[in-house]
Amino acid sequence: MQPQPPRHRIRPRHRTGPRHRVRPRSRIRPRRVASLAVVTALTLAVSTSAGTGRPPAPTAAGPIGLARSSALVPCLLHSGLDVQMTEGLPTPAGYSRSTGTVHALTLMVDFPDAPGQGSAMDRFHEFFPQTQEWFHTASYGRLDYHPETPVTSWLRMPKRFRDYGIERGAPFDPGYRRLVQDLVAAADPTVDFRDYDLLNVLVTPNAGPSALDTVLSVTFAGNDDAPVADGIRISNASFVYSRQDDGSGSYTQTGYRVLPHENGHTFGLPDLYTQEGGGAVGHWDIMSEDWGANNDLLGWHKWKLGWLDGNQVGCAAAPGRAEYTLSPLYKKGGGKLLLVPVTGRSTYAMEVRAQGGNDEAVCRPGLLIYKVDAMVDTGRGPVTVYDSHRGSGGCTRSPNVHAELSDAPFTTGESFKDPGHGITVEVLDTDPDGNYRIRITRA
Repeated sequence: MQPQPPRHRIRPRHRTGPRHRVRPRSRIRPRRVASLAVVTALTLAVSTSAGTGRPPAPTAAGPIGLARSSALVPCLLHSGLDVQMTEGLPTPAGYSRSTGTVHALTLMVDFPDAPGQGSAMDRFHEFFPQTQEWFHTASYGRLDYHPETPVTSWLRMPKRFRDYGIERGAPFDPGYRRLVQDLVAAADPTVDFRDYDLLNVLVTPNAGPSALDTVLSVTFAGNDDAPVADGIRISNASFVYSRQDDGSGSYTQTGYRVLPHENGHTFGLPDLYTQEGGGAVGHWDIMSEDWGANNDLLGWHKWKLGWLDGNQVGCAAAPGRAEYTLSPLYKKGGGKLLLVPVTGRSTYAMEVRAQGGNDEAVCRPGLLIYKVDAMVDTGRGPVTVYDSHRGSGGCTRSPNVHAELSDAPFTTGESFKDPGHGITVEVLDTDPDGNYRIRITRA
C-alpha cells in the first residue's frame, strides 16, 4: 500500500505515509478571581518526565502519559481515522520517537547522470551540526539527535536520476520504492539499519531542478509498506534535494533548516503551509516556513513531541474565569502553553513568543493565539494564527519571513474574543522577565 494522500490533496510540498497509532516542570500559576460567583481554578497535570535511551523497537512519539493526566483530558484533541498527519493527541504510532537519543542514519547519494559535486562530507556539513543544535534548543535538551554517517563518500545509485521518475508530489510507488531498494542494496555491506531510528538521504544538489523552481524535498513517514532492511522497515525517511538558496547570502546560516522541517514529519508533525503559502501560520513554526530567518515550533507541537511536561500546560475547559502566567516559549522551564478547547476536535492555544533561542525573527513579542483543528489534513491548514493587527503589513522585512503575521501576538491591554463560544482572552500585564499574565473567561 503506497502512502495515501489526504482527502482533498492539492499538491502539498511533502508527501507523508499512512497513519499509524503513536510525553508531553515550572508551573503555570492559576489564580482565582474572587469577584466571580462561579470560578474554576484551572489545574495542571502531574508531571511525567521524558524517557531516554533506545528501546529495542521503534516507539510511539509524543506525550504518551497524557491519558493519565486527568486535568488535561478535556484539552486532548481526538481526530478521525481518515485525517493525514493529524494534530490530534496522542500522535499515531509508526513515527520516530522524539525524545531521548535518536540515531539518524544520514547517507549522501549521487547518480550516473548527476555525479556528486565536491565531497560528500561537505554536503553532510551543510546540515550538521546545525540540525542537532536546532533540535537541542527547540526540545530544551530532551531530544539528543545523533546524525551518523557510516558511509562518508557519495553512494552511487545504479540508475540515472531521471529513471526514478522523481518530481514534485511524486508518490512512493514506483520511483521512491526503487530508490530506497537501490540505496539499501548499496549501503547494506556497511550499514546495519537496525541501529537507526530514521533515515536522511542528502541527494547531490545537481540532481533535479533548483529549489527556486520546484521543491522536491520530501518525507515518507509512518510508511508501513516501505522496504525492509536488516529486518526493520525503512518507514521514516527524509529526502533533501537542491539547495534552498534565495540569493540573499544567508544560505550558510539558513540552508540547513529544510532538514529539521522534514524530520518534523518523521516525528508525526504535519505541514502548516497551504496551497496559498505560509499565510495560515507564517514564520511561527518551522513546519510552516523553513526558509529565511531561524524560527521555532509552536508550543502545541512541543507538547505533542514530549518536550513540555503536563504541569507546563494549562487547560481552561470549564466555565468561569481564571488567570495564568506564561513565560516565553524559548526559555526552559515555566508555564508554556494554555489551551481553551472549543470542541473535542479543536482548541485555541496560546503561548508567549519573544526573541531568543530559535526565535530570531520575532519583532513584536507577545501572546500568540492560534487554533488547532485535528480534523484538517496536512497541507490544508490544521493550524490558524490570529493576527492582532490585521492588515498592518507586519513589523519585519527579513527575507522569506511572512510579514503580515510577524506582528500577530497580542500585548498588554489587548484581547481576543470568540462570542459564539463565549470565550474571551485578555492580556493583563507583563513583568521585567517577559512573563505574561493572561485572563481566560468562559461564559
